[in-house]
Amino acid sequence: MAKVTDVHVRRLFRLLAQGEGLCQARRLAGIDRKTARRYRNMKRLPSERGPQPRPWRTRVDPFAEVWPEVAAQLQQTPQLQAKTLWDWLLRPYPGRFDQGQLRTLQRRIKEWRAMYGPGREVYFSQVHHPGRLCASDFTHMNSLNVTIAGQRFDHLVYHFVLTYSNWESVTLCFSESFESLSVGLQNALRELGGVPQRHRSDRMSSAVNNLTERRDFTERYQSLLEHYRLVGEKIQARQAHENGDAESSHRHFKDAVEPALLLRGSRDFASPVDYEAFPDDVRRHRNRSRGKRLAEEQAVLRPLPARRLETCKRLAVTVTNGSVIHVQKTPTR
Repeated sequence: MAKVTDVHVRRLFRLLAQGEGLCQARRLAGIDRKTARRYRNMKRLPSERGPQPRPWRTRVDPFAEVWPEVAAQLQQTPQLQAKTLWDWLLRPYPGRFDQGQLRTLQRRIKEWRAMYGPGREVYFSQVHHPGRLCASDFTHMNSLNVTIAGQRFDHLVYHFVLTYSNWESVTLCFSESFESLSVGLQNALRELGGVPQRHRSDRMSSAVNNLTERRDFTERYQSLLEHYRLVGEKIQARQAHENGDAESSHRHFKDAVEPALLLRGSRDFASPVDYEAFPDDVRRHRNRSRGKRLAEEQAVLRPLPARRLETCKRLAVTVTNGSVIHVQKTPTR
C-alpha cells in the first residue's frame, strides 16, 4: 500500500467528523483499517508524529574520558565556544580525535549549556489587539545614499506603526526633536482617522525625562498625549527590544525602499519635496496588504480632536539695538 500522508489522514478526519463510520471513512480515504484506527486514536497527522528519540547511544562517546576536563573549563568560563575547546583538546591529545568528531563535541556542549549553563533571557511573544497600541521612533536613512541635485541628503524619518495591523506612517525629518515627533505623530493620526489607546516610544529625549524620575514625560510631550487622549508608554533604559514593533518596522521599511531605489535607476532627486513623495509611495504600497486588519483597528479607534495641536514653540525675545535677537541662547540677525 502507498505511504499514508497528511492528505489521507485529513480526509479520514473530515469523513469521521461528517458522521461516517470508520470502515466507510477509511475506504474513501484510501487507508487500511488498522492504520485508520491508529490515526483516529492519536488525533495527529503523520507529519506531526516526528521521530521518536532513542534512549540509548548508537556509538561510543569519543569524549567520555576527557569530558570532565571540558566540563571544568565550561564551569570556569561558560562563554567558551566549542571550536575553542576543540583546539584546546587537540594540544594534550594529538591524533586522538578527528575533524568529523567536532560536531559531536558541539552537541555535548549544547546539552551542557541547556542543563548547567547560565540562565538566558527569555522573550515572550506579545498578543496585540485592534486599536490598543501604536509605537513610533526615529530612524536614520543615510545608508540609502540619497542625493538632492547631486548633494548628499542626510535625513531621518519619524516612523509610526499600529502594532496589530502593522499599518505604518512615515514623515521625513532632520532631527529627533519634539517638533519632528509632534508633526509625525499628528500626521499619522490624521491619516488614520482616529486615535488608539496607547502610544509607546523609546527613551528619546524629545519625549522622555531621562534626567529625573519625578515625571515620566516632558511637559510638551505630555500635552501632546493629553490633546489626543493617548496613554504614553516608555521602554526601559537600554532595552530597545521592548519597542520591537517600531524597530522591526524600521528594518523592513528600509529594506523596501532600497530595491525601489534600484528599480528607479537613480538615487538622485531634484529637490527634497520631490524625494519626500518617494518613501511615502513605498509606505503606501506596503500598507495595501494590511487593509483587513486596519479596518478592524479603525472600527475601535477613538475620534480625533477637532484640531491639530500647534507644533511650533512660541518664545518672547528681546531685539537689541543691533537688530540681533537671541533664540534659546542662539543669536540671530
